[in-house]
Amino acid sequence: MATIDDFEGLELRVGRIVEAGAFPEARKPAYKLTIDFGPLGIKRSSAQITDLYSLDDLRGRLIVAVTNFPPRRIGPILSEVLVLGAADAGGRIALLAVEREVPLGTRIS
Repeated sequence: MATIDDFEGLELRVGRIVEAGAFPEARKPAYKLTIDFGPLGIKRSSAQITDLYSLDDLRGRLIVAVTNFPPRRIGPILSEVLVLGAADAGGRIALLAVEREVPLGTRIS
């Protein structure tokens, strides 16, 4: 069982995808994402979300990400945040999203 302290140790924050690009070097189909977290700055990530989203679908979208994991090398890029999503019955990832505008960098609580 996780504790409230475990949850509070994670920094889940709102960001806006400002750039999305192809990631042909990835082992599994993925996109490279550049995400604005307001006062936390611009962060990069990769996400295996090609089944449900086109590159044009992603630009401007508000997302939720874990921002306090250590960076992780994924092929040629350094992923700085973990973008969160949920798998549907077919294993396709749907992004967790914020339904209303909130300040970038807002912590999820």
